[in-house]
Amino acid sequence: MAASSRTRVTRKIWLLALAIVLAIALYTGCWFYAASELKERTLALLGSQEANGITVECPDAEYRGYPFRIGLFCSKVTVDDRNNGISATLGALRSAAQVYDPGHIVWEVDGPAEVRTSHGLTVSTTWDSLQSSLVTNGRGVERSSTVIQGGSTGIVSSAQGQAFNLDSERSEIHLRQNGDDLDVALSLLNARGRAEGLPELLPAMTAVVDATLVGRAGMIDGSDPNGLALYGTEGEMRRLSADLGEGRVVTVTGPFSVDEEGYLSGRLKLQVEQIDAWRRSLAQAFPEAAPVLQTVAGMLSALNGGGQSASIDLTIQRGKVLAGGFIPIGEIPRL
Repeated sequence: MAASSRTRVTRKIWLLALAIVLAIALYTGCWFYAASELKERTLALLGSQEANGITVECPDAEYRGYPFRIGLFCSKVTVDDRNNGISATLGALRSAAQVYDPGHIVWEVDGPAEVRTSHGLTVSTTWDSLQSSLVTNGRGVERSSTVIQGGSTGIVSSAQGQAFNLDSERSEIHLRQNGDDLDVALSLLNARGRAEGLPELLPAMTAVVDATLVGRAGMIDGSDPNGLALYGTEGEMRRLSADLGEGRVVTVTGPFSVDEEGYLSGRLKLQVEQIDAWRRSLAQAFPEAAPVLQTVAGMLSALNGGGQSASIDLTIQRGKVLAGGFIPIGEIPRL
């Protein structure tokens, strides 16, 4: 090869190498500029909720993931909704999105998490792992999915003097904007509930919630002026079910609402499958109530001509639960 030809080849190689170096330098500069802008915008967005009485803090916030990802990291997360008297704290937050698809974000957060309300309700949760993903659109978050492994939740109502624990092998929470409404789907696998200080009363169950909250689409991305509170919310319960296995299924459907003081109201329909099996399970858990359970089971069975399934209307008036509209059977504390 002639010297002039070798010189041209060498020049092309050097030009190619220089172009690659310049491209990497330009990409690096753009990545860190975008990270800086995202950090400023994130902090500004969190601060913008002050007008709605909501303070969100993300201490030690920084963006990481260079070169192919970008994500927000915080040492913890705190939320304070002063208008509705709700506060929450969570552990360290880690998130990531591919540079080529920044609208699809995956994130995880460490426990424990604690939510407190001014009505004396405290919810504390720990987990083995919590992983989530969300998809954004031009207006904000469009949908979100969360999976919790090994979750354990303690619920305490100081106003009612009640405490309840709920453990679940696996929990899934799915949220989706549906116009102005928010669709909510929740499932609990092998969930176990018990009152504080008492042994487990019922075997593990699978629980499912499928509901719509009217006009609350903004809850998913923090744009709802009412923040996280359910006060003043109306909704439709498409399905609330508990399955103990062996055909023992209870399903609740119907409209409901939560007033400004946190009391639940609604007109719901309760469907019970395998009445005798439920009676035996409840009688084993509450032996002192066995005679009453026998009477109730007989009444339910009579509603269906002696069959093993029946439905009954439930009316909830500011937390007070009435069967058939007039028989009091319990009370739900305000949220």
